[in-house]
Amino acid sequence: MKHVILGAGPAGVIAAETLRKNAPGDEIVVIGDEPEAPYSRMAIPYLLIGNVGEEGTRLRHGADHYAKLRIVVRQGRAKSVDTVKRQVLLEDGGSVAFDRLLIATGSSPATPPIPGIAGPGVHPCWTLADAREIMALAKPGARVLQMGAGFIGCIIMEALAARGVKLSVVEMGDRMVPRMMGPTAGGMIKDWCDAKGVSVYTGARVEAVERPEASAAAEPGLLGKIAQVLGFGADPAPAAPPAPMTVRLSTGQRLEADLVISATGVKPNIGFLQGSGITCLVGVLTDEHLQTNMPGIYAAGDCAEAFDKVSGTTIVSAIQPNAAEQARVAALNMAGRSTALKGVTQINVLDTLGLISASFGNWQGVPGGEHVELVDRPAGKLLSLQFSGDQLIGCNAIGWTEHVGVMRGLVEGQVRLSAEWKQRLLDDPTLLMEAYLANAQAQQDMAHLR
Repeated sequence: MKHVILGAGPAGVIAAETLRKNAPGDEIVVIGDEPEAPYSRMAIPYLLIGNVGEEGTRLRHGADHYAKLRIVVRQGRAKSVDTVKRQVLLEDGGSVAFDRLLIATGSSPATPPIPGIAGPGVHPCWTLADAREIMALAKPGARVLQMGAGFIGCIIMEALAARGVKLSVVEMGDRMVPRMMGPTAGGMIKDWCDAKGVSVYTGARVEAVERPEASAAAEPGLLGKIAQVLGFGADPAPAAPPAPMTVRLSTGQRLEADLVISATGVKPNIGFLQGSGITCLVGVLTDEHLQTNMPGIYAAGDCAEAFDKVSGTTIVSAIQPNAAEQARVAALNMAGRSTALKGVTQINVLDTLGLISASFGNWQGVPGGEHVELVDRPAGKLLSLQFSGDQLIGCNAIGWTEHVGVMRGLVEGQVRLSAEWKQRLLDDPTLLMEAYLANAQAQQDMAHLR
């Protein structure tokens, strides 16, 4: 049996290792589109800060790790998948046959169509190559503007601030981390960042990145041009850093920048599947075994769309714990061990310049649901709970780190609350631990009686 894995990120590596453990005699090929050894994008902020070197970003250490496991890791980019001939066609003209295929191609930055964004001095923060460019420009005192204050943007912001740059962040939403936090919580995170010296502009978008006209003095003279044509003369000078830019906002403000970081979200890498017959919605649609509509073809990680029992819909949840669990389940099924995914984890825990925040499940609430919010701004604390019927379905929290595990247990465990305990939580949201102990145990006892 030959297993081909498209993608050399965490999902791809975990799937390959799980396959080797459960299918010791099978052939395993991992195809990644970057020249580096498999690494974690989540480690890039630590590289920017200086806590680790490039070696520290690698998913597995030891030059012979994959060879010892008889896992072939090769570079390539998928152009298409032929589900009839069971082969992956690569952009370099080659092809790779498979018996079982795992699509773990992850996601890539979604670059907005802004005039000037494709020029020098503007970078995403997604690959090791991006990190090298950013580290060369993000020197202490440099004026850095970051577009986007979502979950990924806040992680990048933390790393940039640690480099001692003069940082501005522009977010088109009305608050920071708008897909993770409600208005009050997102506003509190903005206030915290402003107090820490980061200028945050919400309700604003970048309309253009402008650069000064090239100076005529930069052009070589006639003799210099002749020397260049003839191939002699002085060695070329090293490349100069990009000229300072002016970033124009929708609010009319104009901000000067030496470096612009684009952190405006990501999109699943699934374009190469067009015409393959593999069903894709936002991501690659999968069943409870992570199998697509094509037998023997699976998906996992940021490109996969799986069923979420909390929301009752299929979602793409691009966080590493989901990628790891989906990869494990997909690989077990590829090896012939029928295993179902228990569900998609909707959890984000974020450290923003020392302020810890978390969101779980349907933190926005549902029509007809009930809601309670406790705010202590001087202490930098917020606790917001969302209910549907007798269940806690979502939470936002800032500063209440002791409740993170209990929140997850109540939401993902779909623990049913008695009328008394639901009312007690509506009166005092801090009683989460007591509510969990009282109701989760009762729910388990009822299950045993059945």
